[in-house]
Amino acid sequence: MIENSGFAAFAMFHALKLHFSGDSYDYVKYNGKTNVSKVSFSSRKDKFTFYRLSRKFNLLELKDYYIANFIAEDVQWVGDIVGPSGEDNYKKWQKRTQSLTRVFEDDIIHLFESSGNCLHVDNGNYPYLLVQLMQGKVSLETVCIMDDIMNFLPMWKKKISDDVIWPMWCRRIVKYKPFIVYDKNKLKTVLRESYKEYAET
Repeated sequence: MIENSGFAAFAMFHALKLHFSGDSYDYVKYNGKTNVSKVSFSSRKDKFTFYRLSRKFNLLELKDYYIANFIAEDVQWVGDIVGPSGEDNYKKWQKRTQSLTRVFEDDIIHLFESSGNCLHVDNGNYPYLLVQLMQGKVSLETVCIMDDIMNFLPMWKKKISDDVIWPMWCRRIVKYKPFIVYDKNKLKTVLRESYKEYAET
């Protein structure tokens, strides 16, 4: 998908919506391809919104804009992410990802200062790390990176008893991880050194 058009903007939105809202479609695996057609797009009432988005952003920027909104809220249609709230989600995402190492370091310090074992699941309850994520006290990027390094999601899936709210957060973590670009060795060192520091205090 090279052309920057209303249809291209719609096709990307549709693919990312499938990716973030369900378990069966993988945007990365299928390279954003779905079975949408220009004919079906031409009959959509919201098509002009996609034309406006295609004029405002190039496709790489638009992909980031969509992702920033899909991880921030439950997006049902494109109208949910245009306007001030969509712009705010995008700006917050840019701020976090442009200083990802610092965000990760700050989050790790907060976690180690607050909890002896932020990953532990006690009697099916939410682990401390998940609570902090839900409360917005650590970033989704930090949780995704920690899981990429430590692979604790399988354990959480087995032990967390909630089957309403937790699955939504689990999907968000799993679906967002492939889009996070970071220096794994560097942040693994940050995690290890921070752990050693707080283990010795």
